[in-house]
Amino acid sequence: MLQAGAALGWLSTAGLGGCGSLWRPSPFPLQVLHDDDACTFKAPVLLVLLPGVYMAPQEMRDQGMVAALRKRRLAVDVVIAGAGIEYMYDGSILDRLHNDVIVPYRRSGYRRIWLAGISLGAYIALRYAQQHPGLIEGIVAIAPYLGQEPLVREVAAAGGPGPWRGATAARTDDADHSLWRWLAARPADAPALYLAHGREDRFAPAHRMLAQTLEPSRVLSVPGGHDWPPWRDLWSNWLDLGLLPRACTV
Repeated sequence: MLQAGAALGWLSTAGLGGCGSLWRPSPFPLQVLHDDDACTFKAPVLLVLLPGVYMAPQEMRDQGMVAALRKRRLAVDVVIAGAGIEYMYDGSILDRLHNDVIVPYRRSGYRRIWLAGISLGAYIALRYAQQHPGLIEGIVAIAPYLGQEPLVREVAAAGGPGPWRGATAARTDDADHSLWRWLAARPADAPALYLAHGREDRFAPAHRMLAQTLEPSRVLSVPGGHDWPPWRDLWSNWLDLGLLPRACTV
């Protein structure tokens, strides 16, 4: 279960620490939007989009993320998961993503599943892959939130994720520490990971350290901060890498 402390840390980092009054019970099951217009039958890949904090699923559609897929005629079915902040508060987000989305879609026949998240959604994607090895083929982490600033500074002061992992005792009670240890030494069965970020993003220091763990071809950057204009450009640039199938297969 994802600790509620991670959500509270996010609110503090985002400058939203006074928004506790916005909390509401998390809907059950997870609310999702579907788009399965790629093929006349089940597409070979399922793409699960994970919104950022306080971002409704419809916003990802309105900002053209699904349209960009359809423009390129990619053989991908899409689910936009309503993974809102309320699931972070009650610590249920990883269980809900697993039980309400990944497991049912795998049972229906999807074997190739990608996660693409923005900001807190990217953090959720990474944590899910860490906790459920072998279920996800790849992750697109767009402007990911990667933990509270003190931890990011600690990793930087140690010389980056690798040296930090080697010099720091494992902490099993802290989601952010656990994630950085996994990122610093991803196992062989970890999904392919692509980082996409604006160079002036407020989380850029963490992004640059994550980039140290990746091949340069798996890091995309554009000018801009933590907002939709660079995110749209990054999404288009990633799609143009040609990693998703362009033809429907029987």
